[in-house]
This record gives sequence, C-alpha cells and structure tokens, in this order.
Amino acid sequence: MNIHLSQPGFGAADEASSVRRHPQVAELLANGQPAPAAIDDFLANHEFPLVEPGAVTFVWRGGADHIDLLRWIHAGERAHFEPVSGTDLWLLRLPVTDGGRFEYKLAIGRHGGEEWILDPLNPARARDPFGENSECRTYGYTRPEWSEPRGAPAGRIEAVEVGSAAFGERREERVYLPAGYAAERPYPLVIIHDGQDFVSYADLSVSLDNLIEAGDIPPVVAALVQTRDRMGEYARGRRHARYLVRELLPVLQSRYRISEEPEDRVVMGASLGAVASLSTAFRYPGVFGGLVLQSGSFILDERKLEHRPHPVFHRIARLVRALRRAPQVPGARAFVSTGELEGLAEENQALANFLSERGINVLFKSAWDGHHWHNWRDQLRDGLMWVLRREQEQEH
Repeated sequence: MNIHLSQPGFGAADEASSVRRHPQVAELLANGQPAPAAIDDFLANHEFPLVEPGAVTFVWRGGADHIDLLRWIHAGERAHFEPVSGTDLWLLRLPVTDGGRFEYKLAIGRHGGEEWILDPLNPARARDPFGENSECRTYGYTRPEWSEPRGAPAGRIEAVEVGSAAFGERREERVYLPAGYAAERPYPLVIIHDGQDFVSYADLSVSLDNLIEAGDIPPVVAALVQTRDRMGEYARGRRHARYLVRELLPVLQSRYRISEEPEDRVVMGASLGAVASLSTAFRYPGVFGGLVLQSGSFILDERKLEHRPHPVFHRIARLVRALRRAPQVPGARAFVSTGELEGLAEENQALANFLSERGINVLFKSAWDGHHWHNWRDQLRDGLMWVLRREQEQEH
C-alpha cells in the first residue's frame, strides 16, 4: 500500500512582481505616451496575452469605464486593468505559476453597465456545457500532443439502450469501441461519468485513439454515461450505483466482450462524477478494481460545510462518513487529480490520503489549473495508465 505524489510548486507566482512590465510593453512605453500607430504595430506583431516566466500580461484596446479580468478560480476572482494615460490601451500584468493554465473572460464596464466577453486578442478557447471561455496558458504549458488528432485509427461510438428499474425509464447510453474491436477476446471496461461531455469538451475519443495506438493503454470499451440530473443522481448515489452495476453492466456484458476480472474494470468521473464513481465502487466492492477521480466534489473536513451550505455537499459528507466505516479494499488502484486553483483542492489531497489508508494503491497528481474540462483532459493519460497498466506501479 502506497501513495505517490506529484505536485508542481508555486514558486514562480510568489516571486513575480506585478509592478514590473513585460519587455515588449516596456519598449512600447519607453518614450512616454505611445502614438496610435505604435499601438497598432504593437497589437499586430505580438501574440496575446504576453507570456513570460512567472507572469502574464493582458491587453485591451478600446473605450471603457473599467476593464476587469474574471478568472474562474476558487470562488471567482477579479483583477483590474490599468489604462495607459492619454490612450485607449489598457494593461494588466498578473503573477502566475509556469506550466499551467486558467480560463477567463473580460468584464467591460461602460455607462454604468458591464458586459462579459471573450478576449478578442487571444484565440485560445475552452468550451464547457455553459459556453466558452478564453484560455490563458502560462509559460511552459503545452497541450498534450496525444489529445490532438494525429491520424491514429479511430474508434467508433454507438448507442446502447438500457432499461432501468432503478429510475423507472429507458436510458440511451453511448459506448466507445476501439479501432479493430473484435469479440474474440475480452476487453477492459471503463465506465465514464458524463462521458458525452468528456467527448465534447475534453477530446476523449481522440485521446483514447492515440493512447491505444501508442500502447500507453490497452484497447478498451468505454461506456459514456450521461444523466439529466447530476446534482441529484450523482450525490445521492444509491440508485445510480444500482443502475451501473445491476442494469448497465449486464447490458454491456451481453453485447460486448468485456473482461470478468475486477482489475480490468474502471469507473471514472470528474467533479460530482468522481463522487458517483467512488460511491459505486464502495457500494459494490469487488466489481471495479480501478478508480479515476478528477477534481472530486468531496467534503472530508466537515467544518468546511459552513462555507458550502448547498444540500449536495451535506449528502457528500454523509457519504464520506459511511466510507470511513467501510472495510478496506486491498488490490484496488485509484488515480486522484485536482487543480490547485480549485476551491476543493485540499479535499482531493485528503481524499488521496484517505483512500490509501483504506488499502487502495493511489497515485495523486495536481496541476496549476482550475475546475475545468481541459484540466481533466490533460490528466487523462496518467490516470488511465495508472489504473489499466499494472507494470506502471514499478515505474512510480
């Protein structure tokens, strides 16, 4: 039983000064108020935001009463742009940690009102079920190459209908099948909460194609579970777990060649999907040997409920109390990841420790990122390799 930690530090952000200027900004302002033509050239000849080790400079041009940068971190954060005297140019330099990312919008204040917009100078975007944000990539961050199309043989996604007595309805789920799927041999199974969202916002199918072709993970069958009521179904857990194990799993077994070995069965999810994954694994011990839990909405320290009054967190806290009474589950493996800019980052570190104490072999990783789909995408390879390839344990 062991727990493996991998956490980047915060040193660069602590050392960066918000007073200093990016070299290109310093050059623009070296002779005082820049002429409009000089600003035109500045905007035309640089990529924005301006990135340097430990800092990022955002730029806006236009008339406004105020410009704020809205970062989707912790409980939300505003940073104020400063106007360059005598011009319509606005600047904001923020200290950041290298090798990370965050999502944001610009708040443009005019005539007593405010409009939230994407950064027109920054082409990088990140989508989620609520829309689209601008994406800031700090110095040294690169999108994982395995998450982008590169010609790997493509798997296919097909629909599967499941009759559910637990919910009194028929549900249509999606299933990813790897390229060259053949029923002559058993395949590992990964049940992915919000799986269709993972496909839409976290490049899941492309990533699976690439990881399988590279040999990073074996060919897998992935059930892409989706629900219309995440807050209710995932947090309560009991009926959802029964649906997965007693209803969905038998349908998958009847239709596809799936391994009978628990170590070849993984349940995965992000946010409330992580809660549902853990709840299912503990309610039905011995069914799943692997857990991928990303940015879980867990409450292990009940004193934090004071600042999170929503009933869903109280239900999750009761779930954790029940898990503390559950027997140990030796032999299982779990990957736990979080973004250091999330409000529950410490709780996910505590979750990793808790699972290790319960006899689970845990790999914990964190990134300088928020509660976002691209964060979960970027951690996907490490998570699936940890739970699907047993020889990886020796390397860690």
